[in-house]
Amino acid sequence: MNTTQSLQVFDTALEASRQIAKEIAKNITEKNDQGKHCVLGLATGSTPKSVYQELVRIHREEGLSFKKVITFNLDEYYPMDPSAIQSYHRFMKEHLFDHIDIPEDQINVPDGQLNEHEILEYCAQYEQKIQSLGGLDIQILGIGRTGHIGFNEPGSGKKSKTRLISLDRITKLDAASDFNGAEYVPNRAITMGVGTILKARKIILMAWGEGKAEIIKKALEGPVTDQIPATFLQNHSNTVIYLDKAAASDLNAFATPWLFGPIEWTTDMVKKAVIWLCFKTQKPILKLTENDYAENGLETLLTAHNGAYAINLDVFNKIQRTITGWPGGKPGVDDHYRPERSKPMPKRTVIFSPHPDDDVISMGGTFKRLVDQGHQVHVAYQTSGNIAVFDDYVVQLIDLFDEINHSEGILDHDLSALVNLALNKRDLNQMDGEFLRNLKGLIRKVEAKAACRFVGVPVDRIHFMNLPFYETGTIKKNPLGPDDVAMTVSLLNEIKPHQIFAAGDLSDPHGTHRVCLDAINQALVQCSKESWFKSCYVWLYRGAWQEWPIEAIDMAVPLSPEEVFSKRKAIFKHQSQKDAPVFPGPDNREFWQRAEERNAHTAELYNRLGLPEYQAIEAFQRLRIENQ
Repeated sequence: MNTTQSLQVFDTALEASRQIAKEIAKNITEKNDQGKHCVLGLATGSTPKSVYQELVRIHREEGLSFKKVITFNLDEYYPMDPSAIQSYHRFMKEHLFDHIDIPEDQINVPDGQLNEHEILEYCAQYEQKIQSLGGLDIQILGIGRTGHIGFNEPGSGKKSKTRLISLDRITKLDAASDFNGAEYVPNRAITMGVGTILKARKIILMAWGEGKAEIIKKALEGPVTDQIPATFLQNHSNTVIYLDKAAASDLNAFATPWLFGPIEWTTDMVKKAVIWLCFKTQKPILKLTENDYAENGLETLLTAHNGAYAINLDVFNKIQRTITGWPGGKPGVDDHYRPERSKPMPKRTVIFSPHPDDDVISMGGTFKRLVDQGHQVHVAYQTSGNIAVFDDYVVQLIDLFDEINHSEGILDHDLSALVNLALNKRDLNQMDGEFLRNLKGLIRKVEAKAACRFVGVPVDRIHFMNLPFYETGTIKKNPLGPDDVAMTVSLLNEIKPHQIFAAGDLSDPHGTHRVCLDAINQALVQCSKESWFKSCYVWLYRGAWQEWPIEAIDMAVPLSPEEVFSKRKAIFKHQSQKDAPVFPGPDNREFWQRAEERNAHTAELYNRLGLPEYQAIEAFQRLRIENQ
């Protein structure tokens, strides 16, 4: 990272967002006190949402005034109606402008409705307006998978100005979920140029989650190149990088901190270093030598832990003990070194699934094994998942339903006609009506029930929670509310589980997994005085969007080839998500393909460390809870 950049890493994105909002508010206040305008460059997307939420809070609760603030947004799709749900005009109004006292004539967002012949002059005027105000005081930025800032795609020069630009294929794929398919994403956008951004007196770049770790490493530690426009920030005199730990995880200082100075050799850090050394030297753990440690910057580890043999054996044993074929605990054995307790048997288990397929995608093999080993397994589907059903699939199912029922003369009305009428009344800029939402929710519900039947869960242990935060009918969801938490508390107190499984992969495109985990965490706080809480283990699974690194795994459940195939069949029960998911995210493969590759890769890594060779492994991290 260039020495002109300042890096700040926080435990969570929310903590980082609050600090960014505090810095912006401080600048606004200073300008207000001087009687001057504060000129802000603003970004859109999921990354800055919490920043805007905190700025709104500061305005309402602490009296921060935006009356002398002038804003310039980075970009807008072209063409784009400002009232469309995908419009950045609408985004800014919903998340910031409608909730503060900024005068409307001080808001500037690129116009996506211009005639094409007007754009060149319009962009020049946009540039001139920024310059006439003395330039941007602060420009906030997110970063795309291509390394774009604004919509400055690979190839954008460091002196580029505001202009119309063609969007990269990857950028369109990432936006596909907002437009119900990549084919509906506009091909172009109006964006501030890299040169425009670099003229800001202060730049704040922010990134959250493991999904941004790879591009952040390239942007901060790679060579400056127009193929990754964010690298130009390395030469800006006042850029501050705000990351959460997940987004920072690939940076050298976080991936291999022992190479950058003295560190505390905790148990977790020792395991992380030894695993890194194995993959670097391409040796299994028990074949690492004193020279391997010494030649790769780990001399202090040797000194602190009595040599290579002792370190190797300790780490090997710790990783070996994560492997178990009994995810609910093996009865009648010494469980001192096992990830789960042998008693009680059977256990009451709750599998929380943010969407109606995350359970089988991420832990389908473990799910079936828990059932087969006699545990009382409950499944709680936290949301309906209704926005992730293609319209065409609804029509296909209703056509079948109508054909069956009309042939028997049961129905007098035509459901196909009702569905088509609802679709025809709605365009891409509108949300689904209640009728369509309910139909799509029912489709996902019956698919989830089919998967549970396949695994062996009785219907009375299937819980469809339909948490209120999700049920907006649009991509944008409400914040987590007290009703969401109360429903989770009620379910937990009803079941009194010995085990909870929950989604820990927080990189889904619209944050549903993150909100669902927050609901569980807040519910556990409220349940902390209940008798069942003290002996309840919480396990976090991944698989749909990412996988746990080896050093973070506390329980590894190996799967046989037959179990892998059985898991695939359970996933296939979710036919509405087959072939092409509505929200594919950065990975275009079907969910079963992602899951199988990740499970096989985890097994391969265990084998490379010198552990037994398995077909696949599902991995879990135990969530340590206070007061337990």
